[in-house]
Amino acid sequence: MPTNPAMVPQGDLEGLRWPVEPRQGGWYTDAEHEAVHRVLADSVDWRTGWRAAREVEEFEEAFAAQAGAGHAVAFNAGGTALEMVLHHLQLAPGDEIISCAVNFVGPHLAVIGQGGRLVLAEPEPVCLNLDPVDVERRLTDRTRAILVTHWNGAVADLRPFLELAEHHPHRVHGPPLVIVDAARACGGRTPSGAPVGAEGWATVFSFESKKLMTTLGQGGMVTTNDASLARQLRQTRTYGGREEWGTNQLLTKAQAAVGLVQTERLDEMNAARIQRAHHRTQALADIPELSLPPTLHQQRHLYYRHNLLVPDAWAGAGRDALMNMLASRYGVGSIVNDPPTYLGHRLIQQHTRGQRCPRAEQLAARLLCPCLHPRMTAEEEDAVCDAIRNTTRQLAAHLPSE
Repeated sequence: MPTNPAMVPQGDLEGLRWPVEPRQGGWYTDAEHEAVHRVLADSVDWRTGWRAAREVEEFEEAFAAQAGAGHAVAFNAGGTALEMVLHHLQLAPGDEIISCAVNFVGPHLAVIGQGGRLVLAEPEPVCLNLDPVDVERRLTDRTRAILVTHWNGAVADLRPFLELAEHHPHRVHGPPLVIVDAARACGGRTPSGAPVGAEGWATVFSFESKKLMTTLGQGGMVTTNDASLARQLRQTRTYGGREEWGTNQLLTKAQAAVGLVQTERLDEMNAARIQRAHHRTQALADIPELSLPPTLHQQRHLYYRHNLLVPDAWAGAGRDALMNMLASRYGVGSIVNDPPTYLGHRLIQQHTRGQRCPRAEQLAARLLCPCLHPRMTAEEEDAVCDAIRNTTRQLAAHLPSE
């Protein structure tokens, strides 16, 4: 088995000139600062306080319009938003949810936490999104949902999954539901031309600090065209509306005010990220040892991370050596975003015991994502590209590429 890609040492990570990943994704302007100050001034009166109904409603309406969805429901985090979507499936013992093995641990923990049986599937080898061919092999009459992640900003085509669901109904509930994890693809567009958030039963977004748009460190949203789901989610986040089970998962007034500004600026921020990523791809295109992310247009790839794949012969130890050389010699941090979740998380490993995804393991062992952010200067970007070029050349002199 390849080395655990979640545990790649890179020396003094605090001393890096470029961190292993940006700690802030969507950046702030005077407009966000003014929004916070306005909310502060509006909330100091004890008669007003921090009740957030109006601000959250405005944010939800703007976000639903941007995502092309009938409804948007805000939460205090993307993780809790996904948990509540899954909660409303009322999963019974044995109900299965299929998800790509190459993923952040959050979606898989949400499935386990809500009582579902997590079924892992392989990624397709280009964008590392969920492979519909492998999903079809794993569908059964116990499948309740297909959880599709737009991985690292590459927007998956949902149409194959929607078609598969129609032809493989659950024994009780009918066609499996397509749930979308768009934490890293906010503002993107699907191959069909629809905004991310318009297709599927429910789409979950995260506004955590590193994401493409952010709301003061945490925050999340669910978009859906299912009015009943939207109503249930609104009740759940406010203690069940005095009728059902619920809890407190509300977004704050300040977060909503900032989110409204970030929604208005989202296309601008994504365009800058895409431009930076395409420049890097072009700059590294002549390095034979590296496989680069596809250059997609029309907001089909937002490059939350710029993925590089080393040759099969470098998988594991060779990839680790490249990451360590980038860090120690040039101050360039990089991250494996993401290894198969069962390789790095004990609970997921126990829950999925007996499941293996060899293609996911091999791709993850070749994967690294050097630091990229739209706010890096042209000089910084050139320095990072030079570092990648130099370290790859140095490593190629000592390691076979085939």
